[in-house]
Amino acid sequence: MSSSSFPPTRAVGRGPAWYRGDCHVHSVHSDGELTPEEVALQARGARLDFIATTEHNSAAPPGAWGHLAADDFLIVLGEEVTTATGHWLALGIDPGEVVDWNHQAGDGLVDQRLDQVHRGGGLCVAAHPHAPYPSGDFMFPFRGFDVVEVWNGLWTSDRPWNADNEAALAEWGRSLAADIRTGSWRPAMGNSDTHVEGQIGIPHTVVFAEELSTDAILAGIRAGRSWIAESADVDVSLGAHAHGRVAGVGEELATHGGQVEVQVAVRGVPVGTVSFHTDRGKVHRVPLPGEGADAVQWATTAEDSAFVRVEVRHPDGHVAALTNPIILT
Repeated sequence: MSSSSFPPTRAVGRGPAWYRGDCHVHSVHSDGELTPEEVALQARGARLDFIATTEHNSAAPPGAWGHLAADDFLIVLGEEVTTATGHWLALGIDPGEVVDWNHQAGDGLVDQRLDQVHRGGGLCVAAHPHAPYPSGDFMFPFRGFDVVEVWNGLWTSDRPWNADNEAALAEWGRSLAADIRTGSWRPAMGNSDTHVEGQIGIPHTVVFAEELSTDAILAGIRAGRSWIAESADVDVSLGAHAHGRVAGVGEELATHGGQVEVQVAVRGVPVGTVSFHTDRGKVHRVPLPGEGADAVQWATTAEDSAFVRVEVRHPDGHVAALTNPIILT
């Protein structure tokens, strides 16, 4: 089997940069309606820099995706491991590799499957934890998984948000306080779960990576150097400042007991709100200042806030973007 029939693991890219990607995508090679060519074309149209192929319980076929990669477009190999008690994504697996799906919550076998992916440098994502169909509810413990897909676009209509995503976000948000204190927090990500035309990139994850490669993208996701956008029209910048030091999403800021200035700038959502969330829950909420206006600011301390993350919502309450936390120490 020639490796040239599979996409390369590195693209030219833009060097260290923020890259937009959708890591939950199906084609006609499982239960999707789009060919790989159509998926790639629509991903490029959605202004994505990378996608991951995640067919149900099967490897990407040789020759299906390799010719669609480009200097500015990375294709990551993956699988949606579809079990009777929840689905999860294995990202960054080897060409032809299949992760066995014959396991379920309580039988003790999932750890072996997670280890298989981790040994190869891959990433394990708990997918759509509250999906509204049999086997969609995620019944495995999050322990051992690297990331939680809190925003899944498959079962949405006019906008990529619904009650199932709201429940997944709330569950993840509640876990952050305890997990951050133990150094074992899991970043959030968002994906479209594309099956039909017009879904791809709604939503997607924006990742800071050292280069446009499988290893670098997965490292950025694993570290939480990422945020989630409903489309490429939306851009969010979150930073925390203390005593001349600056930290961004997924990073740690040593405050030495001083005040922390948190600043967030949003583009592409002219009307709505920004809310600030810490280990005390939602602590501050302000209207968006509008296009071209100054950034929204908020002040706190590490004593009051073990971390800070933000959510950007439309007037109807639907999420437009959300970030992983900045850790304050």
